[in-house]
Amino acid sequence: MKLAVIGGDGIGPEVTAEALKVLQAVRDDIHVTNFDLGARRYLRTGELLTQTDLDQLREHDAILLGAIGAPGEVPSGVLERGLLLKMRFELDH
Repeated sequence: MKLAVIGGDGIGPEVTAEALKVLQAVRDDIHVTNFDLGARRYLRTGELLTQTDLDQLREHDAILLGAIGAPGEVPSGVLERGLLLKMRFELDH
């Protein structure tokens, strides 16, 4: 199984790391690709979710998504519209 992991922000990376341990304990065929998506990337580069990101995410069987956000640093709605909703609409089968 090809699994895309988006650790996200705040405690997101810690939570997804632990969830990944559980998944790997029950399945030995998980191939992980980590994606740098979330508030940290947005603040560093100004990018949210590029077409390249979407194309790469489509190559995976599933996505493990951590918490996304940086209250007080990223205006409300930016990450929700430009990342979370965009993924939901673009990757909906």
